[in-house]
Amino acid sequence: MADDIGEALRVEILGTQHDRSAFESSVEPLDRYFRVQAGQDARKNMAAPFVLVLSDGTVAGYYTLSSTAVNLGDLPEKTVRKLPRYPLVPATLLGRLAVDRRQQGKGYGRFLLADALFRAVRSEIASFAVVVDAKDENAHRFYERESFLPFPDQPMKLFRPMADIEQLFK
Repeated sequence: MADDIGEALRVEILGTQHDRSAFESSVEPLDRYFRVQAGQDARKNMAAPFVLVLSDGTVAGYYTLSSTAVNLGDLPEKTVRKLPRYPLVPATLLGRLAVDRRQQGKGYGRFLLADALFRAVRSEIASFAVVVDAKDENAHRFYERESFLPFPDQPMKLFRPMADIEQLFK
Protein backbone atom coordinates (compact mmCIF):
# COMPACT_ATOMS: atom_id res chain seq x y z
CA MET A 1 0.00 0.00 0.00
CA ALA A 2 1.10 3.54 -0.72
CA ASP A 3 0.87 4.61 2.91
CA ASP A 4 3.00 1.66 4.06
CA ILE A 5 6.16 2.65 2.23
CA GLY A 6 6.99 5.64 4.40
CA GLU A 7 7.39 7.97 1.44
CA ALA A 8 5.83 11.41 1.48
CA LEU A 9 3.21 11.37 -1.26
CA ARG A 10 1.43 14.45 -2.45
CA VAL A 11 -1.30 15.03 -4.98
CA GLU A 12 -1.20 18.36 -6.79
CA ILE A 13 -3.09 20.02 -9.57
CA LEU A 14 -1.14 19.52 -12.81
CA GLY A 15 1.27 22.38 -13.50
CA THR A 16 4.08 23.27 -15.88
CA GLN A 17 6.61 22.08 -13.29
CA HIS A 18 5.47 18.46 -13.71
CA ASP A 19 7.45 16.46 -16.28
CA ARG A 20 4.97 14.40 -18.28
CA SER A 21 7.31 13.29 -21.07
CA ALA A 22 8.49 10.02 -19.50
CA PHE A 23 5.12 8.89 -18.13
CA GLU A 24 4.19 5.35 -19.23
CA SER A 25 1.25 3.45 -17.79
CA SER A 26 1.27 0.76 -20.51
CA VAL A 27 -2.14 2.06 -21.70
CA GLU A 28 -1.29 4.17 -24.74
CA PRO A 29 -4.46 6.35 -24.81
CA LEU A 30 -3.94 7.30 -21.15
CA ASP A 31 -0.24 8.04 -21.74
CA ARG A 32 -0.93 10.12 -24.86
CA TYR A 33 -3.66 12.06 -23.08
CA PHE A 34 -1.38 12.88 -20.15
CA ARG A 35 1.59 13.90 -22.30
CA VAL A 36 -0.34 15.86 -24.95
CA GLN A 37 -3.86 16.82 -23.90
CA ALA A 38 -4.07 17.13 -20.09
CA GLY A 39 -2.53 20.60 -19.93
CA GLN A 40 -4.84 21.90 -22.64
CA ASP A 41 -7.90 20.44 -20.93
CA ALA A 42 -6.87 22.13 -17.69
CA ARG A 43 -6.39 25.52 -19.37
CA LYS A 44 -9.77 25.25 -21.12
CA ASN A 45 -11.56 24.05 -17.95
CA MET A 46 -12.55 20.79 -19.61
CA ALA A 47 -10.96 18.64 -16.90
CA ALA A 48 -8.99 19.11 -13.71
CA PRO A 49 -5.90 16.88 -13.88
CA PHE A 50 -4.21 15.94 -10.60
CA VAL A 51 -0.81 14.29 -10.28
CA LEU A 52 0.71 12.04 -7.64
CA VAL A 53 4.22 13.36 -7.03
CA LEU A 54 6.94 11.36 -5.28
CA SER A 55 9.49 12.98 -2.98
CA ASP A 56 12.01 13.22 -5.86
CA GLY A 57 9.50 15.10 -8.03
CA THR A 58 8.64 12.12 -10.25
CA VAL A 59 5.03 11.92 -11.40
CA ALA A 60 3.85 8.45 -10.32
CA GLY A 61 0.29 8.77 -11.58
CA TYR A 62 -2.59 11.06 -12.40
CA TYR A 63 -6.35 11.36 -12.60
CA THR A 64 -8.85 13.86 -13.98
CA LEU A 65 -12.13 15.15 -12.59
CA SER A 66 -14.87 17.05 -14.38
CA SER A 67 -18.60 17.61 -14.24
CA THR A 68 -21.01 15.40 -16.10
CA ALA A 69 -24.66 14.42 -16.09
CA VAL A 70 -26.29 11.00 -16.12
CA ASN A 71 -29.58 10.14 -17.80
CA LEU A 72 -31.90 8.99 -15.05
CA GLY A 73 -33.06 6.11 -17.25
CA ASP A 74 -29.50 4.74 -17.51
CA LEU A 75 -29.27 4.02 -13.78
CA PRO A 76 -30.43 0.85 -12.03
CA GLU A 77 -34.09 0.99 -10.94
CA LYS A 78 -33.09 0.51 -7.28
CA THR A 79 -31.02 3.72 -7.51
CA VAL A 80 -33.60 5.69 -9.50
CA ARG A 81 -36.27 5.14 -6.81
CA LYS A 82 -34.24 7.28 -4.41
CA LEU A 83 -33.75 10.21 -6.83
CA PRO A 84 -35.93 13.09 -7.99
CA ARG A 85 -37.45 12.59 -11.43
CA TYR A 86 -35.14 14.94 -13.33
CA PRO A 87 -34.17 13.70 -16.80
CA LEU A 88 -30.49 14.29 -15.97
CA VAL A 89 -28.77 14.07 -12.60
CA PRO A 90 -25.45 15.79 -11.86
CA ALA A 91 -22.37 13.67 -11.35
CA THR A 92 -18.60 13.90 -11.16
CA LEU A 93 -16.63 12.20 -13.91
CA LEU A 94 -13.39 10.49 -12.95
CA GLY A 95 -12.30 10.65 -16.58
CA ARG A 96 -8.89 9.06 -16.40
CA LEU A 97 -6.72 7.40 -13.79
CA ALA A 98 -3.29 5.92 -14.52
CA VAL A 99 -0.13 4.92 -12.65
CA ASP A 100 3.31 4.88 -14.27
CA ARG A 101 4.30 1.25 -14.99
CA ARG A 102 7.49 1.65 -12.91
CA GLN A 103 5.32 2.55 -9.91
CA GLN A 104 2.56 -0.04 -10.33
CA GLY A 105 1.88 -2.57 -7.59
CA LYS A 106 2.56 -0.07 -4.79
CA GLY A 107 -1.03 0.91 -4.05
CA TYR A 108 -0.81 4.21 -5.88
CA GLY A 109 -3.96 3.52 -7.93
CA ARG A 110 -6.05 3.15 -4.78
CA PHE A 111 -4.30 6.19 -3.28
CA LEU A 112 -5.23 8.28 -6.34
CA LEU A 113 -8.78 6.96 -6.32
CA ALA A 114 -9.18 7.82 -2.62
CA ASP A 115 -7.86 11.33 -3.30
CA ALA A 116 -10.28 11.76 -6.21
CA LEU A 117 -13.23 10.54 -4.14
CA PHE A 118 -12.26 12.83 -1.27
CA ARG A 119 -12.07 15.86 -3.59
CA ALA A 120 -15.42 14.95 -5.16
CA VAL A 121 -17.21 14.51 -1.85
CA ARG A 122 -15.81 17.68 -0.33
CA SER A 123 -16.77 19.79 -3.36
CA GLU A 124 -19.56 22.29 -2.87
CA ILE A 125 -20.90 21.50 -6.34
CA ALA A 126 -23.87 19.13 -6.32
CA SER A 127 -23.10 15.63 -7.54
CA PHE A 128 -25.14 12.47 -7.10
CA ALA A 129 -22.24 10.07 -7.85
CA VAL A 130 -18.74 9.61 -9.19
CA VAL A 131 -18.86 8.01 -12.64
CA VAL A 132 -16.05 6.14 -14.45
CA ASP A 133 -15.69 4.57 -17.88
CA ALA A 134 -13.42 1.55 -17.44
CA LYS A 135 -10.95 1.34 -20.33
CA ASP A 136 -10.52 -2.43 -20.07
CA GLU A 137 -11.34 -5.46 -17.92
CA ASN A 138 -8.49 -4.74 -15.48
CA ALA A 139 -9.85 -1.26 -14.85
CA HIS A 140 -13.37 -2.66 -14.55
CA ARG A 141 -12.28 -5.16 -11.88
CA PHE A 142 -10.37 -2.40 -10.04
CA TYR A 143 -13.47 -0.18 -9.81
CA GLU A 144 -15.76 -3.06 -8.88
CA ARG A 145 -13.38 -3.97 -6.01
CA GLU A 146 -13.74 -0.36 -4.89
CA SER A 147 -17.56 -0.69 -4.69
CA PHE A 148 -18.44 0.96 -8.00
CA LEU A 149 -21.65 -0.37 -9.56
CA PRO A 150 -22.13 -0.97 -13.29
CA PHE A 151 -24.77 0.82 -15.33
CA PRO A 152 -27.30 -1.86 -16.38
CA ASP A 153 -26.90 -1.41 -20.15
CA GLN A 154 -23.28 -0.18 -20.13
CA PRO A 155 -21.23 -2.62 -18.05
CA MET A 156 -17.93 -0.77 -18.60
CA LYS A 157 -19.48 2.41 -17.20
CA LEU A 158 -19.67 2.37 -13.41
CA PHE A 159 -20.74 4.70 -10.62
CA ARG A 160 -20.48 5.06 -6.87
CA PRO A 161 -23.16 7.15 -5.14
CA MET A 162 -21.90 10.19 -3.28
CA ALA A 163 -23.83 9.13 -0.16
CA ASP A 164 -21.73 5.94 -0.13
CA ILE A 165 -18.51 7.90 -0.69
CA GLU A 166 -19.38 10.25 2.17
CA GLN A 167 -19.39 7.27 4.55
CA LEU A 168 -15.76 6.54 3.63
CA PHE A 169 -14.58 9.84 5.05
CA LYS A 170 -16.63 10.02 8.28
